[in-house]
Parts: sequence; C-alpha cells; structure tokens
Amino acid sequence: MKNASEERKGSPAGTAAGARPVVSEQPARGAAAPQDEQQGTRNRVARSILDHGPSTAAELALRLELTQAAVRRHLDALAAEGVVEPREKRVYGTRGRGRPAKAFALTDCGRDAFDQSYDELAADALRWIARSGGEEGEAAVAAFARARLAAQAEGYRKAVEAAGPEERTRALAEALTADGYAATARSAPNSQLGEQLCQHHCPVAHVAEQFPQLCEAETEVFSRLLGTHVQRLATIAHGDGVCTTFIPKAGAHGTTAPDTTKTTTASASTAGRNPA
Repeated sequence: MKNASEERKGSPAGTAAGARPVVSEQPARGAAAPQDEQQGTRNRVARSILDHGPSTAAELALRLELTQAAVRRHLDALAAEGVVEPREKRVYGTRGRGRPAKAFALTDCGRDAFDQSYDELAADALRWIARSGGEEGEAAVAAFARARLAAQAEGYRKAVEAAGPEERTRALAEALTADGYAATARSAPNSQLGEQLCQHHCPVAHVAEQFPQLCEAETEVFSRLLGTHVQRLATIAHGDGVCTTFIPKAGAHGTTAPDTTKTTTASASTAGRNPA
C-alpha cells in the first residue's frame, strides 16, 4: 500500500534547509501507512466534498493533489462508514461516450461529523421565545422543555414499566443510553439510602447551560417515571463531569408514599455532593 506521501502527485523530493527530508522517512513500499495519516487524508477528502459539493474521484484527486487510485480507496472507506454515498453525476449538454462518472456526496451522517450550528440555533430560538413572550417568556421556555421531555419520556416509560421495582433505575439508564446519554445506574455511597443515575454525556449541554429549564424538566420526568422524588446532585451543563441524580429507596429515612410532583435540584453550592 502506498503511504500518504507517495499518494501525492508531483510532490517535490527536496526540502528547505533545516526541514526534515520527506523521502528518506517514507516507509518501505508495501508497508502500511500510519493510521493517523490515512485518517487525516480521509478527512480532507470528506471536507473537500463538504466545501465543493458532490465530487468525482478525478475532481477530488485534482483538488487535493492525490492520485485517483488513492482517492478511490479513501472514498470506498468513507462509503463503508456511511459518510459518503455515490450518485450519478449530472451531465449538462451532450453526454460523451462511456459510463458517466460517479459523484460522491456526503450523507446526513457525514454532515453531522462536521461542526454544526444546531446548538446555537436552539439557544437563539429559546432566547427569542423568552424575550418575545414578555413576562410569560420564561414560563414559555419551561413549557417547551417539559413538552420536549414528555415526548421522549414515552419511550422511557415502556422500558421502566417492563422492569421490576429493583431494576427500574437500570432500565431507565439503558433507555437513556439508547438516546445518546451514556447513562449508568449504581448504588449510592450508602447503598441503603438509594441509587445514583449517572449520565456521562448530555447532547444538549451547551443549550442547557443557558437554559436550566431543560435540566429541571428532565429531573421532573425522572421523578414521574420512577414514582418517587429524586434529587439532582450535579449536571454537565453547570461544569460537572457527570449529570448525577439521586434516587432514594422507598422507606429510606422515613420516606412515605412517593410524591411524583416533588423534585429537588441541587444548588451550585451542593452540586456534586453525595446524599450520604
């Protein structure tokens, strides 16, 4: 396999004074190129398609100064990963002989791999709601947060209700993980008091940092799903490493019948503390 340096067309062998020579450091012919070099070139191919639109292997090779064979290898790998997909290139005017060249376009998955402005768009939308609503603006943001979480909660509810009483926190964690929250359930430092639901990733952390109503609505949903009051100890949106929610065991510290409307969110001074 040719390495990344060998794939370049017309690369000069000489180097400036003091620069590291390129040719002498190339792996022997047939040696595998370093993974980071391959991935870097692959990213350049995908980025070129993002910047210039659907492109053929020939167009990419000319643009990136690579051989067409090298570009095709990277396109095959990107297609296997679901980042690009081949399409028949549009021909304007008279079509020449032979099969039309395939143009490669980014898939939705491929576009998501690049920086997007979804967080900024969501935050701008919520700010607009808060400002345009006057005195009711903040309440409107909170209502939106509850409605959004209520729709998500329907899927979580099925998982929780199908689990036994002792497995409901774990079932909720698995349902959250399927939605991208990388959640786990574990015993609290004092296991007799309850459990902790830990979310190691938050897809909306940047927006929740500006609008804590999203975290509050999520905590309320956890309370309803688990049938008990819960306490939010820490959140990624407020700078903590993990979103941590304490779920008490029934009867702990004289707990009576579950109050599904009572939810406690830790203040900044108590965030991250264990309930023990």
